[in-house]
Amino acid sequence: MQKENRSQLEFVVLMAALMSIVALSIDAVLPALPKIGAYLNSANATENQKLIFTIFLGLGFGQLIFGPLSDSFGRKPMVYVGFGIFIIASLICISTKNFEIVLFGRVLQGIGLSSPRTMSIAIVRDSYSGDHMAKILSIVTMTFILVPVIAPMLGQFLLHHFGWESIFNVNLAFGSLIMLWFWKRQPETLQNKYRKTFRWSIFKTGSILFFQIKSAIVYTLLSGLIMGSFMVYLGTAQQIFQVQYNLGHYFPYIFASLAITIGLATFLNSAIVMRFGMWNLVNIALLAFVSISLLYVILFWSGDNPSIGLLIVFLILQFTSVAFLFGNYRALAMQPLGHIAGIGSALNGFISTIMAVPIAYYIGTFITTSVLPLFMGFFITGVIGLFLFYSVKKPVRA
Repeated sequence: MQKENRSQLEFVVLMAALMSIVALSIDAVLPALPKIGAYLNSANATENQKLIFTIFLGLGFGQLIFGPLSDSFGRKPMVYVGFGIFIIASLICISTKNFEIVLFGRVLQGIGLSSPRTMSIAIVRDSYSGDHMAKILSIVTMTFILVPVIAPMLGQFLLHHFGWESIFNVNLAFGSLIMLWFWKRQPETLQNKYRKTFRWSIFKTGSILFFQIKSAIVYTLLSGLIMGSFMVYLGTAQQIFQVQYNLGHYFPYIFASLAITIGLATFLNSAIVMRFGMWNLVNIALLAFVSISLLYVILFWSGDNPSIGLLIVFLILQFTSVAFLFGNYRALAMQPLGHIAGIGSALNGFISTIMAVPIAYYIGTFITTSVLPLFMGFFITGVIGLFLFYSVKKPVRA
């Protein structure tokens, strides 16, 4: 029994580590956005947000490629190919002074990183199902969130002592260690009976099967809405805390405190989801998400920012509800897709990310002198989410 517990612990941490390469590539760069923008002759804060949004764009498209391929060639080979693309993309980002080329490199980074991100979810789905799968995904997400806690502080340290290029180099070194661990310790999880002979038609047949399942579609759309609203925060956090509140030196610590909130709430979700069920927790969290954002909009409709302490309280409450939505949305979408876990995970990630990027960029353009548009975005996406959520039947618990 102890051996099994250790094995599951290592599995969870390894899956989180695969995801954490993505988080490090996004969050460690946040304190360096003004420096990178100045180096690339782009001093516009809204333009600099593209350095965050473009990697998500790549993540969306990449999942659509690697997920279906993994159903034929296995999960592990796709992880290796994706990381190879990430290496090339990182070299592009640090070897040019052209803003557009760096954006292309960030898209390519996202495409490469989409593989370990998608494969980690597919591997979990290969190994678990039902509320147990939701529990594992929640623990994976909680461990994964430890990276955003330290990533901005690490990014700021590297920026001040070694320059912004070192952030990309450290990402490469960290990713290489994870790949070595993955190669040594993680067996292939795709069973031969589920392995499909590769042909181009598998993209078509897998997609048809996916779009025939209403609940998978709805929970995927819900994932896109919540990801989009959270992505707005990621893209504008530096601007809000460093520019609007003039708290540049404290930015990594504020960012970390909010990440810890999400981590703790995600851990709570993993602890109670087996008892209360995914659907019930999502129902409560979504109502809270809408209510909290509506309260902020009512209180600060004038556009004047509240004190930093009050803003953090609102963000803590908001992100607590977000933590209960992220993993459970994904688990609810993946639950009926065990027979097409690879392409199912890919389509789930692709659709939700492609939805999230324009949502985040559009809302982000309004966040210049006030935080109000952030919470208005939360409210609107939350209300749309409620309509979608109640459009599908409550699933029967496994």
